[in-house]
Amino acid sequence: MDHPGGRGGPPLATRSRRAIGVAGAAVAVAGAVTSALGYLVPVLGARRLSAGDLGALATVLAIAAITSVPGTGLQIAVAVHRARRPGATAGRAGWLTAAVCAGAVALLAPVAGPLLDLPTTVTLLLAVYTGVIVLAGRWLGELQGDERFLRLALGMAILAAGRYGGLIAGLLLGAGLTGSVLVGTALAILILPALAVLARRPTARPGDAGITARQVFTACSAMLAMLAVSYADLILARDLLPAATSGAYAVGTVLTKGALWAPQVVTVLALPRLAQGSRRALVIALGLVAGSGAVLILASAVAGGVAFRLAGGPDYVGLGRYAPVFATVGALYALVFVLVNARVASGARWPSAPLWAAVVALVVAAEWLVPHTFPAIMWCAAGTAALALAATALVTLRGGAGSSWPTGPAAP
Repeated sequence: MDHPGGRGGPPLATRSRRAIGVAGAAVAVAGAVTSALGYLVPVLGARRLSAGDLGALATVLAIAAITSVPGTGLQIAVAVHRARRPGATAGRAGWLTAAVCAGAVALLAPVAGPLLDLPTTVTLLLAVYTGVIVLAGRWLGELQGDERFLRLALGMAILAAGRYGGLIAGLLLGAGLTGSVLVGTALAILILPALAVLARRPTARPGDAGITARQVFTACSAMLAMLAVSYADLILARDLLPAATSGAYAVGTVLTKGALWAPQVVTVLALPRLAQGSRRALVIALGLVAGSGAVLILASAVAGGVAFRLAGGPDYVGLGRYAPVFATVGALYALVFVLVNARVASGARWPSAPLWAAVVALVVAAEWLVPHTFPAIMWCAAGTAALALAATALVTLRGGAGSSWPTGPAAP
């Protein structure tokens, strides 16, 4: 029997749903591989390095994580541009963004020694390493914007191997801190040609003007705002609570991060459609993310003690009653993340403004308006997440995400 999708084949809609499911699974697996490799580096470091070098490695990883945020912003900006203008290239934006990030890290060299106890060689290697990771966002963005999600998943896996594989190899070989960072930087450089080949497409138009600095800045600021608002309560807890209590709070935020990042594959798949103005994609994405959050909140309510045990060990089982609140914070921010990406995709100006306002509100409330206790800061974080979601939803519904970017022909 013939079907719309071809003789003897499944219907087109069924095939499309199947393809989306496979793509989502592939991207989710690639994300899990990235997280696993990232977790393995400090675990190996704890077994292969001295205490001093382990602290230096943790500092290197923290700096790389913060300065690589523009790489995610670059990926989003390129994906949106590519979805709006099929075949368009990133132009000089990718190289300039990478150069700025690498230069910023290199400028740390004179102060990193006395302030962070990092050798100058390590800081300079870290600058190159950071630039490479940021630049990789260009090709991942092209794959995402083209909706070539299986290749995107492969690209994410390649990036994970380049980002962490060299560090892992160096640690296993006993190369020490500097040697491991050197091997990690060398391997990271080697993955760039592979990503470029993976993203190559015959229909690309090299003459396209590429994305603008404003587009990249807007996306980067949105990602930085998400990072700031999702970590602000943890930093405040560290500052305002006793050491043991802040440690317990840190365990709770593991649940927050899980609820926040677990459904992010939905946003990855939806972004190209959001860039083309698809309200249906936005509604579906919000529904899926909300469903994921509801499941995680329910699970944490039923097995909060188990969740805290898995996140921090048996000493924290007694805090299980707080698990649903931490999961709720993450679930709310996951919805905010979808809306912020939708506003970035539509070309809205300052899509991250509600998030920065939320950060300020949380700091003011935690510092001066509520008692400096575990529950008070936790509930402040929950209230801030709810306000951030309400504000972002309001500006989205009011049409504040109206596009101001050139779109070109819509993708088929």
